[in-house]
Amino acid sequence: MSVIVVLLALLAVPAARAQTADLLVENAVVYTVNPAQPRAKSIAISKSRILAVGDDLSRYADARTRRIDAKGAAVIPGLIDAHVHMRGLGELLESQDLRHVPTTAAVADIIRREAARRGPGEWIVMRNWDQTNWGGAFPKARDLDEASGGRPVFLSRVDGHAGWVNTRALELAGVTKESRDPPGGKIIRDAGGNPTGVLIDRAMGLVRAHIPPAGATQVKRQLELAARECARLGLTSVHDAGVSSRELSAYRELIREDKLPVRVYAMIGGEGELWREYLKKGPETGEYLTVRSIKLFSDGALGSSGAALWQDYSDEPGNQGLLLITPEALERVARDGAAKGFQVCTHAIGDRANRLVLDAYAAVLGGRNDKRFRIEHAQVVSLPDFQRFADFSLIASMQATHATSDMRWAARRLGPDRVTGAYAWQRFLKIGVPVANGSDFPVEEANPMLGLYAAITRQDLKGEPAGGWHPDQRMTREQALKSWTLDGAYAAFEEKDKGSLEPGKMADLLILDRDIMTAPAAEIPRTQVKTTILGGRVVHQAP
Repeated sequence: MSVIVVLLALLAVPAARAQTADLLVENAVVYTVNPAQPRAKSIAISKSRILAVGDDLSRYADARTRRIDAKGAAVIPGLIDAHVHMRGLGELLESQDLRHVPTTAAVADIIRREAARRGPGEWIVMRNWDQTNWGGAFPKARDLDEASGGRPVFLSRVDGHAGWVNTRALELAGVTKESRDPPGGKIIRDAGGNPTGVLIDRAMGLVRAHIPPAGATQVKRQLELAARECARLGLTSVHDAGVSSRELSAYRELIREDKLPVRVYAMIGGEGELWREYLKKGPETGEYLTVRSIKLFSDGALGSSGAALWQDYSDEPGNQGLLLITPEALERVARDGAAKGFQVCTHAIGDRANRLVLDAYAAVLGGRNDKRFRIEHAQVVSLPDFQRFADFSLIASMQATHATSDMRWAARRLGPDRVTGAYAWQRFLKIGVPVANGSDFPVEEANPMLGLYAAITRQDLKGEPAGGWHPDQRMTREQALKSWTLDGAYAAFEEKDKGSLEPGKMADLLILDRDIMTAPAAEIPRTQVKTTILGGRVVHQAP
């Protein structure tokens, strides 16, 4: 009998050693987003996964274990941005953000300085101008002509759905009075029918086709820049909304070189050769790169008056926006995607566009299901259509900062009736529709703390309006954190691997410099990420 006891004891030694943590984060205030264990003080990590969550986990440590004393700091799951444009962020980091430039003259000054650095004929490409900063009128090509010194200029609006170009760019593209608006696009014209220099949605392609494409080295560099910024800001996973084969190749190269400090859930950028390739071979899943969805566009954006509405814009009689896809094409892609195991994610901002997508999805899905089709933005929804999201098990992929950016003018553009169904997070949550939060960066700033603040307060950074804009739609802090973690994971079929701090899940977590769950709301935007841990490895450490 004693021999058996000794043998059992010896066999138990390797098992005990297997439970030793490589990393132990302790003395923390841990918000797990796990309702079965919402709070803890320590997390033990073995390799890339969470070994244990609890209060005193010192039993999992030995001399080889790295221990991080959080000194009472808040720890949360790594944040998941469910709608981003990684290359766009990389381009912005290499360029200049026009988001807060207050006048067209100030933009021209920036272009003048940039032109002095460029060779003759070299394109100047920037983004994020916003005409609401200077009274609401669209700018003109002539505003840029003198400053550009004859170089072609293409500036994307902050929403990415309008381009502001100079006369030289129009000339190179052959856009004249005789040019027709392309399907799904609009050339803004003066009273005489001449192009003024602003192109809406598909009309941007008339000029963009003449801009030399970025090379593979530049694409890779921009994605790496964006990934580093994500790690710094506490984003451990992103859903890249519309990728090309070049970007997928760059991601794979960065993964091989161990230079991708963020996990990427990639949406194929529309129908085309890449989509057809994936329909043949099926979804691709991995710890750092997953491709199992497609991104479509049903309309434009509200800020550039391209979102498709049922009735005229309240501030622009005669304009109901633009539809960018036919119902037949949308239903065809949805049917193909569902048959081959792909998720369909469709941009829809206006109430008419949301109805179009709902109708197409309903025709394919038939009722409740686990396909997890998504509507990206779901920004203005007719009140009877909210229940249809629940009826077909859809996900509302929304961006909280869109509400606080747009509240300056949204009611004026939509009118009092339609605005009740706009940016309506609680209308979704109360009927059980998951809201996967995000930023849509670089349309909005990439810092997720701004998104958490907007979700909780519906106020700008000055704390206005008092009580929040349509305060009944504010999220609780718990709802907001879940929308940036577990709901984002669910929206990518990854809730069993990430989104909460539980044994067996990926060890993706953040150590913050303040407790966002208890601090005054005004402090949330100032929150800094002290440490970002991805798969048990520190990928960012604040100085």
